[in-house]
Formats: sequence, C-alpha cells, structure tokens
Amino acid sequence: MSLARRATPQDAEELVRLRKVMHDSHLGPNPDVSWQPAAVDTLRKKLADPAGDLTAFVVERPGGLAACAVGTIEYRLGGPGNPRGTSGYVFSVATDPDMRRRGCSRACMEALLAWFRERGVPKIDLRASSDGEPLYTSLGFVRTPDPAMRLTL
Repeated sequence: MSLARRATPQDAEELVRLRKVMHDSHLGPNPDVSWQPAAVDTLRKKLADPAGDLTAFVVERPGGLAACAVGTIEYRLGGPGNPRGTSGYVFSVATDPDMRRRGCSRACMEALLAWFRERGVPKIDLRASSDGEPLYTSLGFVRTPDPAMRLTL
C-alpha cells in the first residue's frame, strides 16, 4: 500500500500534469494545454492555505507524483440531513498509467476522506468514470438519483 501525503504548493505542476492524464484517459488525448498555467496558479494559491477549503493528497514516485486526489468543501444553505449546508466534492483523482492497480488512488482517497471527516463534512460527491467506480463503491460511495445538468456561459 502506498502512503499518501498532503500536497503542497510545490506540487501544483505535477497535480496539473496528473489532471491532464485523467482527462486524456477519460476523454481521449487533447493537445490543448492553454488551461494549465491558470490551474497551476490556482493550486499554488489554494494549497498555500492549510486551513483553506481545497486540498489534495498525493503519492510520490521518483521524479514526481504517481497519483493524486483533490477535493474541495462547498457551502450551500442547510437542509434536512445537512443543517450546516457543507458538502465535499472530489475531483482530479488520477494515477499515472504505469502506477495503476497498486493502491495509489485508494491511499489518496482515504486520506482525502479523512480530511473531510476532520472538517465535519457530512456529504461528499464525485463523478466516477467506469474505471474509477469500483474504487469509489468500495469506499462507500453510491449512485444518487439526482440528475446532473450544466450551463456553460
């Protein structure tokens, strides 16, 4: 089992590299990297605040990172079952292809879920690829009846 550690601002470029690995793996190779500098900048700022609402956990490999899981805490109005209105969202769970099936993503996810628990987050959402769904199911995630919709402006 791989040991995950909390990411630092110095990990931002590798986190963005792994995000591209995830996108390319799920959607097919895309040469567009114009989004990467802004993503690196955002991660450096967000990861610099240990009390902030975004974090990442990573597994290292020689020369960089092997895997990551990124999560954020979101706030909405409270309601039944979640009076404070806090929820977690997991994204950018990625592992380099040559490091898959070694427990790296599981280690990152378990550390991220512990962080959510420490912060008192009662509900955590994510979108799962077919490859990732068995991992998330084993961690207790279930499909929800809520349909997702999106508006791009």
